[in-house]
Amino acid sequence: MNSTSRIALVTGATRGIGLETVRQLAEAGVHTLLAGRNRDRAVEAALELQAEGLPVEAIALDVTDAASIAEAARTIEARHGRLDILVNNAGILVDDPAKGAAGQSLETWRTTFETNVFGLIATTQALLPLLRKSASARIVNVSSLLGSISQHQNPASMIYDMKGIPAYNVSKSAVNAWTVHLAHVLKDAGIKVNTIHPGYVRTDMNKAGDEQNGELEVADGARTSVRLALIDDDGPTGGYFYLDEALPW
Repeated sequence: MNSTSRIALVTGATRGIGLETVRQLAEAGVHTLLAGRNRDRAVEAALELQAEGLPVEAIALDVTDAASIAEAARTIEARHGRLDILVNNAGILVDDPAKGAAGQSLETWRTTFETNVFGLIATTQALLPLLRKSASARIVNVSSLLGSISQHQNPASMIYDMKGIPAYNVSKSAVNAWTVHLAHVLKDAGIKVNTIHPGYVRTDMNKAGDEQNGELEVADGARTSVRLALIDDDGPTGGYFYLDEALPW
């Protein structure tokens, strides 16, 4: 895909993998909208990247707030008229690992799904009219290997015993399933939709109870999102990937 003059938006992009995804897309020549719930933080992060000569623009977007999503869509339409790439990166992990699958509160489940699933869907639905104006739009949903049901059932899998954060895990399974449905609906529209596992990355989300806090640097964690955001027209759709490896659902 020719990235020149293309417009991308990355949600949850004021830090971590989201921020690095913005950086790598901008380094590829994509004009990238750095979206965050807190506008001041988004502006601060965007200014730092702009100072490096990168084509980055801040935008306020809270994926759990319908009014914020609608305003972001209006802003993008007014400024750019279309959207070529949407990276749904925003996500939270609020499970208490000590409570396991049976003990998480309903509030934990609702809060998790509000951001990780419903917010992702709401944002995509609101921006889809702008994506349809692109000649070759791409949607990348950031999931996790923890969303793989088959790997959770495989005793040989590295995630087999990682059942202590069920709301997060199941929310990512839901993201994977929705990706398949959305890709099917958009298969004839020139819009490719894929879901990704960024890897076990050293981020704040992975620090709980783990001294290593992940295995990969943040730059590595952004690579799969960027690769799928920039695939050519003969690239995959409806897939689940880590780098160029197809993952089991």
